[in-house]
Amino acid sequence: MVRRRDFLSVPAALAASPAAAQAQRPNILWITCEDMSPTLGCYGDTYAVSPNLDRLAQRSLRYLHVWSNAPVCAPARTSIISGMYPPSTGSEHMRSLTRLAPGQKMFPQILRENGYYTSNNAKEDYNLEHTGKVWDESSNKAHWRNRAAGQPFFSVFNFLITHESQVRRRPHTLVHDPAKVRIPAYHPDAPEVRHDWAQYYDNITEMDKMAARALSELEQDRLAQDTIVFFYSDHGAGMPRSKRWPYDSGLHVPLLVHIPEKFRRLAPREYRAGGTTDRLVSFVDLAPTALSLAGIRKTGYHQGHSFLGSFAEPEQPYVYGFRGRMDERYDMVRSVRDKRYVYVRNYMPHRIYGQHIAYLFEMPTARKWQELYKAGKLGEAQRKFWEAKPPEELYDLQTDRDEVNNLAGSAGHRKILERMRKAQQDLARKIRDTGFLPENEIHARSKGSTPYEMGHDPARYPAERVMAMAETATSLPRNTDVLLKGLLDPDSAVRYWAAVGLLMAGRADALEAALRDPAPAVRIVAAEAQQHVETLLELSDQNKHGLYTAMQALNSLEMVGAKAKGFEARIRSLPRTSDSVDPRMRANPGNLIDRILENLKAAS
Repeated sequence: MVRRRDFLSVPAALAASPAAAQAQRPNILWITCEDMSPTLGCYGDTYAVSPNLDRLAQRSLRYLHVWSNAPVCAPARTSIISGMYPPSTGSEHMRSLTRLAPGQKMFPQILRENGYYTSNNAKEDYNLEHTGKVWDESSNKAHWRNRAAGQPFFSVFNFLITHESQVRRRPHTLVHDPAKVRIPAYHPDAPEVRHDWAQYYDNITEMDKMAARALSELEQDRLAQDTIVFFYSDHGAGMPRSKRWPYDSGLHVPLLVHIPEKFRRLAPREYRAGGTTDRLVSFVDLAPTALSLAGIRKTGYHQGHSFLGSFAEPEQPYVYGFRGRMDERYDMVRSVRDKRYVYVRNYMPHRIYGQHIAYLFEMPTARKWQELYKAGKLGEAQRKFWEAKPPEELYDLQTDRDEVNNLAGSAGHRKILERMRKAQQDLARKIRDTGFLPENEIHARSKGSTPYEMGHDPARYPAERVMAMAETATSLPRNTDVLLKGLLDPDSAVRYWAAVGLLMAGRADALEAALRDPAPAVRIVAAEAQQHVETLLELSDQNKHGLYTAMQALNSLEMVGAKAKGFEARIRSLPRTSDSVDPRMRANPGNLIDRILENLKAAS
């Protein structure tokens, strides 16, 4: 709950005098872009052309270890706007609209209630419903210039030019020489890949000019000395295996923070113009930090830690990432980083990294990469993306910047693996990670309240038991005796994970009775193991069973492969869309249906 004393933490004199507030409270400007790793000149990238941001870096503090908590836009922005991990609010899945609990607010609303003018130009894209009036204005006309005289502002300007959709845009005449681009070890060295990477850098140069215009407007309005400026990207590069994957390649972003002289009291001890800090920061920290800069304490539900301002907190030892459903494809991954290592926990290792996502496959790199895999023309590092995942991964960023040498099985790294595994499990328990529930159950169990409240109610979500079964089901070697007992558990999520473990263990024989389980998620796993097409077709009807059950069933229907031959007419007749769901998710079932039919046709 938001406490009254937190709202009253700004001195009364400031609240009573707008001029005094302007003098003593900083304006805050966020300049943001999309789908970009720290590929700027100021971060040592000699291929990048980013003179304006490089100049900003010369008068800013440059953060070296910053993670978006999610490697895709909507969940990443949800982390920022709430100051909470989306798995704790049921909002980890791409474009899954849920609600915050009563008393929880998006942080610009708290700034507004404390006298700030808040403007957003213009992207929101949250997985959460608004909590009252969040922004004074959120549109492509939003600007600090629309505020009342003397009113402090919090303004966001977001630039789309670096987004994945602009990297694949054709025709495009390259400015950067594709022969000189660095190709990461996991990508094939092909002309299509070089073109996409070069175009990505071309777009960074264009974005750099846009950022310069925003900074110029600040100077024109004589506000530069009154304004703290942030620059960052919403997640890593919009290239395959960066975007959508919670490796360092998908989560590592630039962060520049400029604090003018009059507000140096709000800066960290290590602040100096042109300096760097190795402090670990992630997106859940941004909301508490913005509040702290405005002289407002974070509230009890905030899960991040402020790294600037009046209420700055100690550095945390880890930052955390996650991956849930990406458009039409289900996956569950959790990751942890310290200053050297990245740990990845795959809870659906039976699904390949490169599941076919319609939007992803509009990128030429994705299509060429898969084509070369099918032709047997890839090396080991490039093949992995198209194959099943190990349960655990561990990478040393000092020696392996592209994260292709998995050290999870290394005896010399066992203590590091165990330490980081524990960090991941500790966070899951602390935030009551609802991602261990099938997506339809997140919503069903939250009926009448919110996923956050449900997640903190042991009667509705026995998290420890569910997580324990997920660990057993997805670890090697698998304890099938525990999994068989799990099929009898009274909680459907425990039964779901037991069924997933038996599916991966090849124990379809043990799942025949589960075809009649009252929980649709359990029946779907059993039907995939048993290759029971009739069950999967029945549960793929979103008009009868809802969108989330239908998407899970369609994903499993694709996995039964040739067993679905002869059912093409019924597959075509399945509902492709529904007006009852968020418009941003309406294409998902149709994309899955099209893919299933394409595969069946290709197999004929």
